[in-house]
Amino acid sequence: MKNIADQRLNLPAHAPVMVLPGAALFPHSLLPLYIFEPRYRAMLAWSLEQQRMFCIAPMKPGISEVRTADDFHHTVGLGLVRACVGREDGTSHLMLQGLARVRLTGFVQDTPFRIAEIRELRSTPAEPLEGELLAAKLLEICAQLRARGVGVPEVLDKQLAQIEDAAVLSDLVAHTFLREAQHRQDVFEELRAGERLRLLIRHLTAEML
Repeated sequence: MKNIADQRLNLPAHAPVMVLPGAALFPHSLLPLYIFEPRYRAMLAWSLEQQRMFCIAPMKPGISEVRTADDFHHTVGLGLVRACVGREDGTSHLMLQGLARVRLTGFVQDTPFRIAEIRELRSTPAEPLEGELLAAKLLEICAQLRARGVGVPEVLDKQLAQIEDAAVLSDLVAHTFLREAQHRQDVFEELRAGERLRLLIRHLTAEML
């Protein structure tokens, strides 16, 4: 499989930010969303007129309502609107594809929705042998999860076994299998692919207990 992690992305200098509880938009993953709040309806309309991109920022632990930028994580996922279906009542169903990890470095707008300056965070590749061994262990855990009844789409199941890049594999497995919000954010923020695999293995093992 082609190493898509090495492809250079033409990312914007700034993008809107949607804050959600417990959400992490991993690169290469797909996230279905229902947009109904007025501010996010305005955000979506702006995004569709621009580059069809916005960020998903998870709330920090213990936060139930976002009041300031300190209430959500600033290492977040930037996504591309792949499909969007608007409804007569102004709400929309859409599919967001994760493109990259980015860091929110400042805000150029707070209302009616936030727009942040962003900087791409690129992963450091794992050593080849290290990556192979950790990937094999990770796939073993995925097999155990499936044996326990965790459903995985057949297409994705086949893809996981074919992915050669450790960073891509860790992102897809984290998106598919991790349940705990803080576990997802821990894995998301780790930029070293080898360490990300180790952390993911540790969290998945803990969640199976």
